[in-house]
Amino acid sequence: MRISELARITGNTPETIRYYEKIGLIPPPVREAKNNYRQYGQSHEARLDFIRRCRNLDIGLEEIRALLGALDSPDPESAACAHELIKKHLDEVDFRIRELRSLRNHLRELRAHCSGEHRAGEMCGIIAELAVRRTPEEMAPAESASCECGCDCDCDCGCGDSKTRQAHASKND
Repeated sequence: MRISELARITGNTPETIRYYEKIGLIPPPVREAKNNYRQYGQSHEARLDFIRRCRNLDIGLEEIRALLGALDSPDPESAACAHELIKKHLDEVDFRIRELRSLRNHLRELRAHCSGEHRAGEMCGIIAELAVRRTPEEMAPAESASCECGCDCDCDCGCGDSKTRQAHASKND
């Protein structure tokens, strides 16, 4: 199949396919003798699907290269490498989630400085709070729980799991 068909099937652009070929994530295709067009096969399609699934998991190209190596050479060592790579990636995702929770808490604190109703000549509480000079330490968002009630769930209300939900239900009754 030609590159345009492969692009359509895999959801990549022809430029992305050429780039992956250039950096060695997919093997070079066979060239037609009469017109020098690239001819791709099932193996290219399968490899591009693998790469896409990895990219959807926010896995970087060098990590994908290592995972492709494990795909190409399935042995205990490459499997261990894949497990370690995914563990490391999961740790990075967990770190980013903690950072985003901290950012969310900081934004909530900032939002609390203004009701959203303004009169002429009155400064918005959010703008006033942002204008206050602070040291870098004071500006760093405080580490806190993920929701307003102090529990460690993933939702905004604090009812992310059944135990927490039950505690909140009895607390709010």
